[in-house]
Amino acid sequence: MGILSGNPQDEPLHYGEVFTVWSNVLGNNGMISAYQAFYHHAGDEDLKKLIKEGIDGLQTENQQLQEILKANGVAPPPAQADRPVANLEDIPVGARFIDPEIGAALSKDAAAGLVACSQAMGQSIREDIAMMYGQFHTSKAQFAAKALKLSKEKGWLIPPPLHPNKGE
Repeated sequence: MGILSGNPQDEPLHYGEVFTVWSNVLGNNGMISAYQAFYHHAGDEDLKKLIKEGIDGLQTENQQLQEILKANGVAPPPAQADRPVANLEDIPVGARFIDPEIGAALSKDAAAGLVACSQAMGQSIREDIAMMYGQFHTSKAQFAAKALKLSKEKGWLIPPPLHPNKGE
């Protein structure tokens, strides 16, 4: 039996996997903090629900990722403190993120997350790590679809130039 056969959880992580998992936690921590701020800036209730769903998804990912780091003797990056509750009306208009900006940021983050998950799956040699990132990818794709649908319904989506000629 080689070192890379048997139960994947008994296999060591390679340096790329360690860096990916650790960086993923760090990035998620930053997005959780930003999404908490977005939540207080958002006026649309549907958008607030989507932001909350995003926060919950990132926190769930972090729980799994931090367990892997701890099991492999790697200290996870520090988390930021939760943002204090703020009243939308107390935020000056010029300092507020507006709902279309927040929706675009959620979509951008989901798209970047899909790419990052695909890269993590491709570099993993442990099947459990690759499968975990496959699950994250699926969740992010579903979140991205919800963000797109919301942006379309609310009229926030700014499409690129459309090509009306379909060919004849």
